[in-house]
Amino acid sequence: NSDTLVTSVNTLPWVKLPEDLKDPEVLLVQMRLLEAMFGPEGSQIPYIEQVSKIMLMLKALESSDLTEVVVYGFYLCKCRTKWMLQSMTEWHCQHQERGMLKLAESMTAVELGPWVK
Repeated sequence: NSDTLVTSVNTLPWVKLPEDLKDPEVLLVQMRLLEAMFGPEGSQIPYIEQVSKIMLMLKALESSDLTEVVVYGFYLCKCRTKWMLQSMTEWHCQHQERGMLKLAESMTAVELGPWVK
């Protein structure tokens, strides 16, 4: 049970024990998106936690490029945060896909010289 891993020593002041640790919201995020969402080395996590009044725990999944983002807190806060993180994930995925499409289009639009066979 993941709840047993969280103790009063490492919880945040706005997380109420034990009720806010029950039934966390869980989101799977590709590792390549973590820095875009949470800043280098998770530098934005404390800010997100404070503003959203939640607590985040990240767990890398073995043999996968996914990271489990676990959101603890008051029901409405953790649901709102999960929705926000899902929206950020979708936006970053779409942004990267658009970038790859533009790159592919520009590569096909480049006129190849006669030396390229």
